[in-house]
Amino acid sequence: MNVGAERLAHWRAELQTARDSLYRSYLSHRRPATLLAGLSQAVDRVLREIWQDHELPPATALIAVGGYGRAELYPQSDVDVLFLLDDSLDDADCARFEPLIALLWDVGLPIGHSVRRLSECLDESRKDITIQTNLLEARFLAGDKRLFARFQKAFSQQLDPLAFMEGKLLEQGNRHGRFADRAMLLEPNLKESPGGLRDLHTVQWVSRAMGLSWHLAGLAREGLLESAEVRRLNGAVRFVSQLRIHLHLAARRREDRLLFEYQEPLAIEFGVAAKGPRRASELLMQRYYQAAREISFANELLLGILRQRVKPIIEIAPIADAPGFLHRGNLLDLADEDLYDRAPEAILQTILVLQRHPELKGLTPNAYRALWRASKRIDAGFRRNPANRAAFLAILREPHGVTQATRLLHRLGILGRYLPAFERITGQLQHDLVHIYPVDEHTLMVLRNLRRLALTEFAHEFPLAHRLMREFTRPDLLYLAALFHDIAKGRGGDHSTLGTVDARRFGITHGMAKADVALVAWLVQEHLSLSRTAQKEDLSDPAVITAFAQRCGSVERLTALYLLTMADIRGTNPKIWNAWKEKLLRELYLASRRVLEGGAPAQDDIEAKKEQARAALRLYGFEAGAEDGLWAKLDDVYFLRHEAQEIAWQTRRLLPLLRRGEPLIVRARLAPIGEGAEVLVYAPDEAGLFARICGFFAGMRYTVLEAKVHTTRDGFALDSFVVMDEANRAIPYRDLLSYIEYELAAALKAKKPLAALSGLRLSRQLKYFPIEPELALSPSDSGNSHVLSFTAGDRPGLLYDVARVLSRYQVELSSAKVNTLGGRAEDVFVLKGEALTEPGVHLALEKDLLAALQSS
Repeated sequence: MNVGAERLAHWRAELQTARDSLYRSYLSHRRPATLLAGLSQAVDRVLREIWQDHELPPATALIAVGGYGRAELYPQSDVDVLFLLDDSLDDADCARFEPLIALLWDVGLPIGHSVRRLSECLDESRKDITIQTNLLEARFLAGDKRLFARFQKAFSQQLDPLAFMEGKLLEQGNRHGRFADRAMLLEPNLKESPGGLRDLHTVQWVSRAMGLSWHLAGLAREGLLESAEVRRLNGAVRFVSQLRIHLHLAARRREDRLLFEYQEPLAIEFGVAAKGPRRASELLMQRYYQAAREISFANELLLGILRQRVKPIIEIAPIADAPGFLHRGNLLDLADEDLYDRAPEAILQTILVLQRHPELKGLTPNAYRALWRASKRIDAGFRRNPANRAAFLAILREPHGVTQATRLLHRLGILGRYLPAFERITGQLQHDLVHIYPVDEHTLMVLRNLRRLALTEFAHEFPLAHRLMREFTRPDLLYLAALFHDIAKGRGGDHSTLGTVDARRFGITHGMAKADVALVAWLVQEHLSLSRTAQKEDLSDPAVITAFAQRCGSVERLTALYLLTMADIRGTNPKIWNAWKEKLLRELYLASRRVLEGGAPAQDDIEAKKEQARAALRLYGFEAGAEDGLWAKLDDVYFLRHEAQEIAWQTRRLLPLLRRGEPLIVRARLAPIGEGAEVLVYAPDEAGLFARICGFFAGMRYTVLEAKVHTTRDGFALDSFVVMDEANRAIPYRDLLSYIEYELAAALKAKKPLAALSGLRLSRQLKYFPIEPELALSPSDSGNSHVLSFTAGDRPGLLYDVARVLSRYQVELSSAKVNTLGGRAEDVFVLKGEALTEPGVHLALEKDLLAALQSS
């Protein structure tokens, strides 16, 4: 198949000219449907010209399938075509299409193709629902029309609407599962995420398989949608389609993820401006999430209606304890469609009926639509009604179905109507490098995590928290605290303080007991305090434990705060929760509880720790007193900061090597918390030691979770580190530990200059949404040291860069609390050195530290 360069250039130019004209027109009028259809028609013309320009076997047809088949071609989408052949054609005839396919690529068409005989199409569509779906959208382009008609007839005859629907529902469920962690994330997939365009396509495919219209206007004529629903859905689809078009044009490739680097430029293109503390990109994304909710609502409603059409439910029975409601199969239905008009209080009662009847698996489409429509009746009068206030509290007090109930209330818009402050945080992004969900989704995730702690089937995950949750007599107060803990995000002030006002007002207006109101309000005010104390302060200091216990005031408050904190951190970003954070929270909780119950922090009992460590050493065969020489070189601070098992392990690993006169010792083990490694370094204390160790771990792409730095009485550094591979690489831990021991020792012996590390890259989120570093350097309460605390965007080598600056100023590090939350580092160092007390040098040190913290 020889095609002249002139013809090839003609088709390329024709295609490019058409595209350019369509893009200019679109940017002037912003009509996505016109552009998508226009791009499809432009490709149609070129394909037909090429087909007619070549001598191809008879009894063949060129068919558009997939998105191209339904004439919705996005700027960078594949052009999916089927070369349909009559069964009489042999393999040689099939091979004649190969040069044509290559030519289509040369023309500039991103072709997705298949060459199949008619019988093969039918056979494969029976086996593969993806192929069946593609063929469902088949559109004739060129060739043998009678062959295409035969295909359509045979395909329609073998298509089972019920089986197809069940298959697409299963496929959608799997897709939603794959994108569950991306559904309401910072970078949603406009096509595949729940609420994306694929949810609309699924409805259209099922509708077409049933012989109904697949256009929204057609679905309205079929009685599946109301005119108001069509308008809302059209608006949502139009907006998401526009986003996808602009994303394709900006990326110049097929990219359906709304990546960070595109969000701010797209916000500008859409005329969205920053408002107060909120970026333009955050406001744009809030519009997207609202549109995605509309599409999700339509998807759930329409698939329910279509399911009833193809498989009607005939089993109907009244519900004895719920007048006005019906069992329709395993779904809840309304006995009277005007129920909510006559009795608006039935809106929240509907949710209670679902919770109290676990045999009910959801709402009928009729009830779902009626409830959504009734949400508009929730106004100030509805919120003041004592019956409705009692019903809302009852939903949270039910022993079953709280998570499902709150999510249903949110999907239907009821939660935001009942709590107007919650509506304001719906879809609100948090570009803080910690939260990966919008505020509303994070809030519901926290509530879900609290419920999960109470379930027996998940008791193995967090046994202590599970026991505490089961013993907590009023879990509904925790759920209320979860609903309000972030409700004031984005208002410009301290969201904890503002949210406390909202929570207190809610409790008072709902007639809650004073003690209950006080607990919920206190939890909202203090919801960050346990996490901050555990991850930033020295838990070996009895004063820290005592002060925190006094702050809580009672075991009930402490326990409630511990449970809420666990649920909160785990609901921000799955990647920032680890066994180390769990250990810190648990240690602070148990130590504070001992104080509140009349005891003393266990950490201050040095002799008890020594006895426990000695007992462990005896089990390993060490003679009595073997440890005395080493321990005599260690002061009380060492024993305060380390647990008995840490003391025993370090002593056990050091003693044999010290007897041999080893001047530098590096030993590592799998961290007792079950994740990461614990590394011990014993070496002459000298300038740059801490920085070299941090540089080694940075080069390994390991994050330092904690550093305990100690200097013995004879001038040796005894430092320990807990490190973790944030990339979760599958490295056998024995090989890893051996590597650390050998290579770190070699690096420390080499004593190379503290040079800047190369090849370390910023995360994309930090690159496009940087965090302005904040730093505080001030004397400690004791006056014997200084405390350096800083917040900055986390990046590989950050700790090393800070350590290099400290080394340059000859500042010694006493301890480090390293806390990484997603992409944000919040670290606290205890420092000593003359430079800290000289005003001029102190200022220069702060300036250089800030420079080191800058993302670059």
